[in-house]
Amino acid sequence: MKSISLVIISILLLNSCKNKNDEAQKPTDNVEEISYASVGKEILKDDAITSSAMASHYKTMKIGDSIDTKMIAKVTDVCQAKGCWMTLNLEDGNEVMVKFKDYGFFVPKDIAGKEVIINGKAFVNEVPVEELRHYAEDAGKSKEEIAQITESKKTYSFEADGVLIKQ
Repeated sequence: MKSISLVIISILLLNSCKNKNDEAQKPTDNVEEISYASVGKEILKDDAITSSAMASHYKTMKIGDSIDTKMIAKVTDVCQAKGCWMTLNLEDGNEVMVKFKDYGFFVPKDIAGKEVIINGKAFVNEVPVEELRHYAEDAGKSKEEIAQITESKKTYSFEADGVLIKQ
C-alpha cells in the first residue's frame, strides 16, 4: 500500500514539474506595439529604409533624377503657417525637403523631433531664391535671415503621398 501511494505521489510530482517547464518555455508577448497617426494616403510601416540609407541614394542622384521609395526619419522643421511642408534629418548633415502630393494634405505643426515614415518620390531639385525665401518665412525666420538668401540651392526633395507619424 505504501508503494502504491509512493508511486502516485511520484507521478503527481513529475506531472506538476512538467507543466511548469512547459509554461517556462512559452515565449512572452511583451513586444510593445508602436502606434502611428496617418495622414494622406494610407501606407504601411513595413519596408521603410533608414534616413542614412536614403542619404546614400541622394548622393548618387543628379538634378532631375527620381526614385519611388519609403523612408523613416526624424522631423527637423515644419511649416508653421499650415503644415504644408517639413524637413527631415538624413543623419549625414543634410536634410530632405518634403512636400505633399497635390497639396492634398498637411501634417501637424508640432511634430518637429518626431519620427515619421514617408512614402512617395525622392528627387534632387534646384530651388530658386524666391522659393527658399518663402520657406524661410514659413519657418518663422527673421527678415535678416531671409535677406541673406541670395543664391539658388541644390536640395534633396521628396513628394510624399502618405505619412505615418510616430505617437
